[in-house]
Amino acid sequence: MPSHRPSHDDPQQAALRRTLHRRGFLGVAAGASAAALLGTGAAPAYAAPHGTRPAAPATPVRHPLHRPVLPPGRLGIQLYTLRDQTSSLGFARVFEELARYGYDEVEFAGYTQGSAGAITLRRIKRLLRDNGLRGIGSHVGYASADPTAYTFATALPKVLDDAEALGLPYVGTPSVPDRYGNTVDAWKRAAAEFNAYGAAARARGLRFYHHNHAEEFAFATDDPRVRLYDVLLAETDPRLVFFEMDIFWAYVAQHRFSRRPDGTPAPFEPLDYVLAAPARYPLFHVKDGEHDTATQDGYRMVDVGDGDIDYRRFLSAVERRRGRHSAHWIVERDDAVDPAANPAGSLSTARRSARHLRSLRAPRG
Repeated sequence: MPSHRPSHDDPQQAALRRTLHRRGFLGVAAGASAAALLGTGAAPAYAAPHGTRPAAPATPVRHPLHRPVLPPGRLGIQLYTLRDQTSSLGFARVFEELARYGYDEVEFAGYTQGSAGAITLRRIKRLLRDNGLRGIGSHVGYASADPTAYTFATALPKVLDDAEALGLPYVGTPSVPDRYGNTVDAWKRAAAEFNAYGAAARARGLRFYHHNHAEEFAFATDDPRVRLYDVLLAETDPRLVFFEMDIFWAYVAQHRFSRRPDGTPAPFEPLDYVLAAPARYPLFHVKDGEHDTATQDGYRMVDVGDGDIDYRRFLSAVERRRGRHSAHWIVERDDAVDPAANPAGSLSTARRSARHLRSLRAPRG
């Protein structure tokens, strides 16, 4: 498709492009042009148009000509989805339920359990082991104006100590990196801090990662030709900083930010980012949505399998590109605890989403 990129770049844009090329981010995947990855060219759209472990759920019927799309041992859930349950029932009961549903991994969103009482990291780690679960990662805030807050910027040694104590391979932030604003230089400054956190994590045998929302895919306020997510990718060291793509929010961003502020087209495809640099995306949030163009986001959250995002296709494409190094597929639904949005409750979301993902099949080949 024709590019909408200007015929020449200003020095700042040219420098950004050189950085992308130097890091080897561009040109990795067929069809992922520099223009597309910088939000300045058209790209094809793939989103849908509209201890002893307790027994796992019954294995779905295997079809002789099809294979499971979900790799074995890589089904996780972000515990933020079940925050009402961890608060009222505690980690022990929740982990028992997750094991019954067939989960392999959990991602933390804090290490407390509310009214269920105080608990130590050692106890949490034992509960994981007793239920045949692994802790895969943890979400921690990026920065805070409060110097005593538990964030990477204010409590880095403690954040890494806790992740190490739990035996987590990954620890990251779900915070939009707009600490210094939304200019190109502001995001370069945030990227430099991410590199520092990544280096500190690597020294402990951990990996630092960033989880996106939709706003990362917006355009720089001082250069509307530049997508902020591309700055973050270009300016972070691929040996130190990894990414957890929240697939739902990436498709919301496709809905919201496929045009620049001046109205010119700037389409992009979330999957192209992953296929261009698969090693940078070891983790994914699997969150589904139904198209609803009456809303700003263009989607309403639903349980995985009830929405319009083609997860059979997305998982298949990523796993083919990653080869033997399977990704971690982590269920999340932000509003699962809201009775108005999800009357069946958060445990139902966990159960139904796991069942759907384990049922997905693709042709053998």
